[in-house]
Amino acid sequence: MSDTSIDRDPVIQAIGLRKSYGTLEVLKGMNLTLARGEVVALIGPSGSGKSTLIRCLNMMEQPTAGTIRFRGKEIGRKFRDAGDKIGIGTLRRNVGMVFQHFNLFPHKTVLENVTEGPIVVCKTPRAEAEEQAKELLAQVGLQDKHGAFPNHLSGGQKQRVAIARALAMKPEVLLLDEVTSALDPELVGEVLTVIRRLAQDGMTMAIVTHEMAFAADVSDRVMFLDQGSIAAQGSAEEIIRNPDNERLASFVSRFNH
Repeated sequence: MSDTSIDRDPVIQAIGLRKSYGTLEVLKGMNLTLARGEVVALIGPSGSGKSTLIRCLNMMEQPTAGTIRFRGKEIGRKFRDAGDKIGIGTLRRNVGMVFQHFNLFPHKTVLENVTEGPIVVCKTPRAEAEEQAKELLAQVGLQDKHGAFPNHLSGGQKQRVAIARALAMKPEVLLLDEVTSALDPELVGEVLTVIRRLAQDGMTMAIVTHEMAFAADVSDRVMFLDQGSIAAQGSAEEIIRNPDNERLASFVSRFNH
């Protein structure tokens, strides 16, 4: 992957981000800048704050303190744009998210799942939304599943539908939270293939993952989170292939077999 990300425009930024649940501080003043076209892999042990961080990036979790910026403008706490602050609704239309457990609508077909957002949120005409959805489903290898319901799909197929659904909103940024961890091992590859293609096409992404080889292959930058802080960051070569501290080396070695 390219190492020129520092020369690109920042799309989304977290500045001094803190998140607490009662007395438990999960994020301890994190800073993250995601540049246009950059792929950042977030790695670290369970409980280190990875998922909380990216859920804060599209305000699914409200930060306790700190600032989120999108295209250089601060995100407010209201759904609609107000004054010089961007609304949470605007942010979420432009920053898509794919979850660990798919979150598909079980009572809707694959095609309906993918068209729901564009039709309801973006007011896209149904025929146009369906044409676009079919193109996206073809891109993720599911062109023959338009009329299927989620309970008739494998886990890997459900996750590919979830990715197509996120892409249907034409996001500038895609956040992926452990999207392969709920899958059987033999299904992981088909999802990673889709994500790798998105990276090659220039999609801006932050990816929470335990797939070290994949993270090393697809990312411009790797961030190692530990106990709510960014303990190390750099290229995949520096962080995954040649870690320079014992804590990081111990973590990475558990996944490099």
